[in-house]
Amino acid sequence: MEKAIVVGATGGTGAAITEELVKRGIRTVAFGRSLQKLERLRDRLGNPENLTLAAGDAFRPYDIVRAAEGADVLFHCANVPYHEMESKLLPLGESVMEAAGQLSLKVVAIDGIYPYGRRQMERVTEDHPKQPHTRKGKTRLAYEQMLFDSRWKRARVMIVRLPDYYGPTANEASYLGSTLEAIAAGRMAFFIGNMRVPREYVYLPDAAFMIAELAAKEEAYGENWNIPGAGLISGKEIVRIARQASGSSKPVIPLGRGGLALLGMFVPVMKEVIEMLYLTEEPLVLSGEKYESLIGPIRATAFEEGIGRTVRLLQGRNGSLQ
Repeated sequence: MEKAIVVGATGGTGAAITEELVKRGIRTVAFGRSLQKLERLRDRLGNPENLTLAAGDAFRPYDIVRAAEGADVLFHCANVPYHEMESKLLPLGESVMEAAGQLSLKVVAIDGIYPYGRRQMERVTEDHPKQPHTRKGKTRLAYEQMLFDSRWKRARVMIVRLPDYYGPTANEASYLGSTLEAIAAGRMAFFIGNMRVPREYVYLPDAAFMIAELAAKEEAYGENWNIPGAGLISGKEIVRIARQASGSSKPVIPLGRGGLALLGMFVPVMKEVIEMLYLTEEPLVLSGEKYESLIGPIRATAFEEGIGRTVRLLQGRNGSLQ
């Protein structure tokens, strides 16, 4: 991998992957809709020489083709708002694949665990049945099928699947991102789902490292890959660590079906989360066995370190001295 383009570079996963690629000395194009956000990302990374910016619309293949000149790998990190997933996710993916096909690129598509549906294994491998029972899970499964469709003859694709994630670049697309941002800022926070049930989370810098390792392996393409986290942790424990790091003791309110339905009257995306609450009640845990067989040990930052570091970086970014 000599040159890469990250589509959706200012999002949670995109920013983490861009940082990892730049750190490895790979020439990297950060592609996104907002030049202002791209410039903020560049500044946060210290204005590295091997990073260039390209503003454009990922729904227009030509914009991607123009920005990706000379690249050999495309990291597809762009996403759509939760409440627009059914209507916009596939057109977005088709645009990216059209561009990748024109340039004969390898594509690393970042996705989640929704296509698996309810857990049928203690540790979910890539061979777990894909039997989604939710609208979003079915949309995500159709998205996978589209990415691997034979019509993209000149592009080679892999899908990497992450559980919910956290880290300094995480945003409202992550269940935990807005919670940690609020705690870091010393504000009252919301936590989506049951705070007592331990769940799996991956620290984004760890995920970005593992994704970059896979992207460099020719034999990884044409496959699905799970990117597991550092184990299970409850919401109560997350809040304890985050409060300790921030010095804040403001309340953290759990949101179940009733609370999400109420908030959904004012914030549409909240209502859309309700059907995915099963994942907070019956957690799905990813197996990293396939990754370990090709690459080696899983990179797994301990939660105490990862959550603490995330909160302190968020405070520094916001100018907080709490």
